[in-house]
Amino acid sequence: MSGVRSSSLGFPRIGEQREWKKNLEAYWNQKLSQEDYVKKQKELRLNHLQKQKDAGLDYIPVGDFSHYDQVLDTATAFGLVPDRFDYEGGTVDLDSYFAIARGSEHAVAAEMTKWFDTNYHYIVPELDGREPELVNNRWLDLIEEAKQELGVTGKPVILGPVTFVKLSKHYGSRSFVDHVRSLLPLYTTVLNQLAEAGVDWIQVDEPILVGDVTEEEWAILDEVYTWFSESAPKANLLLQTYFEGVDDFSRFTKLSVAGIGLDFIYSDSLQKIKQHGFPKEKTLAAGLIDGRNIWRTDLTKTHAMVEELSKIVGQEQLILQPSCSLLHVPVTLKHEQKLPENLKAALSFAEEKLAELNDLKAVLNQQQELKQLQVGKRAIDTLNQSASRTNQEVRTALDLSKTEDSKRAVPANKRMELQQEVFQLPPLPTTTIGSFPQSADVRKTRLQWRRGEITNEAYESFINAEIERWIEIQEEIGLDVLVHGEFERTDMVEFFGEKLGGFEFTSNGWVQSYGSRCVKPPVIFGDVFFQNDMTVKETLVAQSKTSKPVKGMLTGPVTIYNWSFPRTDLQAEDVVNQIALALEQEVLALEKAGITVIQVDEPALREGLPLKREKWKAYLNQSVKAFQLSVKSVEPQTQIHTHMCYSDFQDIIQAIDGLDADVISIEMSRSHGELITAFEDYTYSKGIGLGVYDIHSPRVPTEEEMETSINRALQVLDQRIFWVNPDCGLKTRKEAETVEALKAMVKAAKAKRSQLVQ
Repeated sequence: MSGVRSSSLGFPRIGEQREWKKNLEAYWNQKLSQEDYVKKQKELRLNHLQKQKDAGLDYIPVGDFSHYDQVLDTATAFGLVPDRFDYEGGTVDLDSYFAIARGSEHAVAAEMTKWFDTNYHYIVPELDGREPELVNNRWLDLIEEAKQELGVTGKPVILGPVTFVKLSKHYGSRSFVDHVRSLLPLYTTVLNQLAEAGVDWIQVDEPILVGDVTEEEWAILDEVYTWFSESAPKANLLLQTYFEGVDDFSRFTKLSVAGIGLDFIYSDSLQKIKQHGFPKEKTLAAGLIDGRNIWRTDLTKTHAMVEELSKIVGQEQLILQPSCSLLHVPVTLKHEQKLPENLKAALSFAEEKLAELNDLKAVLNQQQELKQLQVGKRAIDTLNQSASRTNQEVRTALDLSKTEDSKRAVPANKRMELQQEVFQLPPLPTTTIGSFPQSADVRKTRLQWRRGEITNEAYESFINAEIERWIEIQEEIGLDVLVHGEFERTDMVEFFGEKLGGFEFTSNGWVQSYGSRCVKPPVIFGDVFFQNDMTVKETLVAQSKTSKPVKGMLTGPVTIYNWSFPRTDLQAEDVVNQIALALEQEVLALEKAGITVIQVDEPALREGLPLKREKWKAYLNQSVKAFQLSVKSVEPQTQIHTHMCYSDFQDIIQAIDGLDADVISIEMSRSHGELITAFEDYTYSKGIGLGVYDIHSPRVPTEEEMETSINRALQVLDQRIFWVNPDCGLKTRKEAETVEALKAMVKAAKAKRSQLVQ
C-alpha cells in the first residue's frame, strides 16, 4: 500500500437513532429475546463497519463495539468476574455480563468510574485473587465476523495489559506488576491467533502512558512489549495513546512495537518529534482530527502539520487518524435540520470526521487539490466573526470578575450556626440528590409538548401535578429536605443550556455516557449569558406544598462546561466563568423568591482533572473560583449544597473544602466505603453526605446495609455535619424501587439518630 494511509481508533456504538440503547433496554425489560437482541446488535455492528469501509479507511477498527463497556469486555474475556457473582468458569454468558455492570438481586454491581477525563464511564475490574484465563477471544471472533460478512480485514482494538491492571481494583497479596505478568500468556495467545487470522495491525491501547508514569510502570511496560515481540513475533502491534502526550518520549518510542499512535490535538507531540526525532523502522499513527469535540478541522493547518511531519517521518510510514476513539462524539450530522446554518457548517460528527480524514489523505496522496481543504477554515472563520461570539456586555462582566473576591463574606462555621437556627434540622438530616424517576408518562408528555401536540398550559399542569405527587411521597417517606423532582428536565446540562444564551442544541447529537445511558451535550458556540429565570417556577410550586425546605436545583459551571461540547476559540477558564456569572443570577433569583436551600451540582469536577498532576493546581483553582462566583452573593442564612460523583477524592479534598459549600454530597457506595479514608487525615468541618446506596443498580438495598454505610462514615466524620442521602439522582430508577429504597434509607437514618449522643 503506497502513500499516506488512514485509520480510526473506534466508532460510536449507539447508532444513528440510538438503536443500540433501544436494543439493550428492550432486552433488559424482557421485550426482546436474547436471540433477537444478539441479532439486532450484530446488524448494527456490521452497519458501523460498512460505514467506515465506505468512508475510505484503510484500517477499520474491530472490537470497539460492546454490549456495555470495553473494559468490562476485557475483564470477562479473561474470566475476571468478582466472586460475589458465583462465576464457575468458562465463557461469561450475557446475563452474567450485565449483572456485573448493573448488579443483581444477590450481588452489588461492580464500581463504575470515568474513563480518564471524558464523560464516558467504564466498569472497574476487580482483581480479587481469581487466576485469569482466556475464556473467550472475542477479538478473533469479531475479526472473523467482519471478514466473512463484509470482506473486511479489520484492525483489532485491544486494551493493553498495563492500562487494564492500572484501571482495576487490586485485592489480595499480588502486586501490580504480578497482576500484569499473570495476563501476558493470555494476551500472547490472543495476539498470535489474530496474527494467524491475517490482520495487518493490532491496536493495543495504553492510555495510561499520557499520565504520570512511574518508574515501576515504565519497567513493566518495557517488559510487556519485549515479551510480546518475542512470544508473538508475527503480531504487528500499534501501541496507541490518546487524550494527552507522553512525557518520556524517547523511552516510549524505544518500546518493542512496530507502530506508535499519538494524539496531536491535545498534546505537544509534534514538538516532541521535532526535538527527539522518530524511529525510522516504526510507523507513526498521527491523531490529527479532534475525536473529542465536534468542530470542523482547519485542514489547511493540518495539511501543513503533516508536511512538516513528513520531513521526519516518511509518508510511507504515516497513518492519519482521529486523536482518539470517535465514541465521544455523535454519529452523523445528517439528521440535524434545525441548527443555524453558520453553526452547522462549522460542525463535524463521527461520519464527517472520517470524511475530513479521507479528504486530507486524498490531498496528501495527490488525488485532490489543496484548495479543497479550505472549506472547514472558511466555516470556522465565519462563525468566529458572528455577533454571538463578540458579546461586549458578557466580556465586560468577565473582566470585572477577574478583579473581585469570589468568596462568600461570612465564614462557613458562622453560616452553619445561622442556618441551623433557621432550618432546625435533626441530626443526620435526610435528603436526595435532586431528580426522581422519569416515568414513561413523563417522557411521553414532554415529547408531546416539544412536538406541539399539547399546549404549554397542559404541560405545565402535568408537571405541577407530578411535583405535588412527589412532595407528598417525600413527606410520607419522612425526608427532611425535599426536592421538586426535576420532571421538566431531560438532562441536567441540556436543561440549563436551553435557557442560557450562547448555547445551541442538536436534534440527534447523542453520545454514550454509561451503559444504555446516552446524553445529548449542548454546544457552547457563543458568549454565555443569563436570559430569564430557569428554575424558580417549579421550585416554588414544590415549596408551596410543604412546610419543609425544598432545594433549588442547579447544575454548576464546571459540570456544564465539562458535559458540553465547548467552543475552542476562547480559553476554558473564560468560558467556565461566563457560565458561573450567568448561574449567579439564577441563584439570586431563587433566593429572592424565598428558596434558601440551593444545590449547585458539580458531579463533573473530579472527572475534569488533567491527566498530568502538574496541571491539577491550575485546574482546581479555576474550578473552585467558578463555583464560588456562582454563589458568592447569597445571604449567609442561605444554605448552599453541591454534589459530586465517584470516588478517588483523596487527592483533591482541599479543593473540595475550598468550594466553601455549606453541604456537599459525594458518591460512596460502589467504592465500598473507601472514600472515608480521605477524611482520616483531613478534618472536614462543613456539612457532608456520603451516599449510602447505589442508584445505578435496580437492586434495593436493605436498611441494615445503609446503616452499615452510615456507621462507616461516622467513624471519621462528626455526627453534627453528616447528612444521609443516595449516591446520585434517581431519574433513571423506577418509582417502586425508589420509594422502597428511600424508606429504608430514612429508617436507617432514624435508627442511627436515636443512638446518637445529643
